[in-house]
Amino acid sequence: MAKNTLDKLRKHLKPGQVYRRRDLTDLSTNLDRHLKKLVEEGSLRKLQRGLYLCPESSSFGEAPAEENELLKKFLRSDKFLAYSPNTFNSLGLGTTQLYNTRTVLNQKRHGPFLLNDRRYFFHRKLNVPKKLTKEVLLVEMLNNLNKLAEDPDALLDNVQSQISSYDRKSLLTAAAKFGTYSTQKKVSEFTGAVSA
Repeated sequence: MAKNTLDKLRKHLKPGQVYRRRDLTDLSTNLDRHLKKLVEEGSLRKLQRGLYLCPESSSFGEAPAEENELLKKFLRSDKFLAYSPNTFNSLGLGTTQLYNTRTVLNQKRHGPFLLNDRRYFFHRKLNVPKKLTKEVLLVEMLNNLNKLAEDPDALLDNVQSQISSYDRKSLLTAAAKFGTYSTQKKVSEFTGAVSA
């Protein structure tokens, strides 16, 4: 019977899919033992406590889990936005550093996590942007100004000189919804919404 249950579990798994332990509870009466066996044989890979990946092979070896699906399962929510701080370089404001951590704005978790051999830093926020517009990206850069490797004053000078290239209304809205108090103040000053 145990072998039949294990086979049933095995057949249920789809390569590339991420599973929470609770997704599989109806398929086994001895789930922890079966999960351990599936991990040992390589049918599943444990990513975090209670989080598993059914490996998918590609011509380059094991394919990583699709990021959006992985984060959705990890957070048990689809209210998040993931980006790389390397994206700040696309703003043309003088950032050039490369970072090996992805940032995840979300409403549930805070702190560093290693998921599927990739480093993530989760920022818990009351409001999470739906997409990473140029204005949202600038607000995020300003939120993280003191964590970046570049000189903050030089970056602020560059922001001030290029502020007219941003949609003023969208930038003020992004700062109000997603910015720290300091970021809101800087954006208001740079856009002329308040006097410096």
